Amino acid sequence: MKDREVAFRILLKIEDGAYANLILKQTLHEAADLTSLDRGLITELVYGTVKYRARLDWLIKQLVKKVEKLEIGPRILLRLSFYQLLFLDKIPPFAVTNEAVKLAKKYYHTGVASLINGVLRNYLRHPGKVVWPDAQKSPLEYLEVIYSHPQWMLRRWLKRYGWEKTINLCEYNNTPAELWIRTNTLKCSRTELLVRLQKEGCVATPSLRVPEGIRLQGAPPLVSLPSFQAGLFTIQDESSMLVAHVLAPKPQQTVLDVCAGPGGKTTHLAQLMKNEGKIIACDVHEHRKHLIIENAERLGIKIIETQLLDATRIAEKLQGQYELVLVDAPCSGLGVLRRRPDARWRKEEKEIKELAKLQTQILAGVYPLLAPGGRLVYSTCTTEPEENVEVIEKFTATYPDIVSFDLTPSLPYQPSTEEEKEELKRGQRQFLPFHDEMEGFFIAGLQKQI
Repeated sequence: MKDREVAFRILLKIEDGAYANLILKQTLHEAADLTSLDRGLITELVYGTVKYRARLDWLIKQLVKKVEKLEIGPRILLRLSFYQLLFLDKIPPFAVTNEAVKLAKKYYHTGVASLINGVLRNYLRHPGKVVWPDAQKSPLEYLEVIYSHPQWMLRRWLKRYGWEKTINLCEYNNTPAELWIRTNTLKCSRTELLVRLQKEGCVATPSLRVPEGIRLQGAPPLVSLPSFQAGLFTIQDESSMLVAHVLAPKPQQTVLDVCAGPGGKTTHLAQLMKNEGKIIACDVHEHRKHLIIENAERLGIKIIETQLLDATRIAEKLQGQYELVLVDAPCSGLGVLRRRPDARWRKEEKEIKELAKLQTQILAGVYPLLAPGGRLVYSTCTTEPEENVEVIEKFTATYPDIVSFDLTPSLPYQPSTEEEKEELKRGQRQFLPFHDEMEGFFIAGLQKQI
């Protein structure tokens, strides 16, 4: 199959409920004959078409008569074609049209092929006839269509951040996600890994925020790299790497990680502990527990004990008290939308309140296991206050012996602004793309008084 056909088939599966990142990864893994250029183009076509769904559908609505009768398959084919025409200037328009017509004939019938051909050629003849929303008259609709985010998200961000920062956030979400890896310092130093990655054909630069972090700006498929197979690194976002540093475990300590799957932060904790001590890693899902085990084995980590436990009822099963606890809570993921391009269309606003309730229940479930003087780090990959600061406020109000601790001493970089310094001293940090040039992420440090 050609690249556009592979992308089209993936998009059909996403529409049927498959997760974009998972089905793309699976498809590319199974198609061993694809070149790196093929893989790059397919990824661009899939992610771009999914991200810009609202803008592409607006265009289709303008150009297709009786658009309400347009079936999903032809609609996806038009989305894919218009994405190429709007965003990929290296693909000639005639090639986009011809390939779309061929796919329409292969998967549907001549009537669909004629429709696709007519719509695309009509647009190419008269692109200026498309009427886009007016930012002054219909600001919310303008943002929804041009930046392709659902209106309920935009309302929240406009109220909190204002017009310019909301646009900045949307633009960030629409850019390709950076690829970050974490050096496995149990086996090599970051400097050694950088040298090895260069020899393996990678373009890599070190993080300025975390000592183990490396950004890959170009690389062959990671699983094919000898350094990956040897367990010299794992994939983990830069913001996520900050969490283990804030908890700051030492060798020989015991750590409780209550929402541990798939094990990125868990294995990072083990590195900081020099593979000495014990980490009890819990998750409510069997497959995520197995991912923790697989990651630990590849990285050569021996101190992780996995348990299948519900974090909201964890104190019913676990005995004893712990000086260090990590709660990387399940959340809406609105801070990492560029990594999950289909998530913006799957999420509903009501989920935020539901997740905040779950997060509060998890903290309440963990509270009896936190030793006097013990520290708990709470983290999410979302920007929403209900899941972050409001959860912490509710937790500390319910348990007066829980107080915040200053995050600055354990942070692996120097804060750059007075605003950040004050936030860290209060024991919390909300990272935002338009302020911090990294994913939306929240970290809070809590301690039980003696």
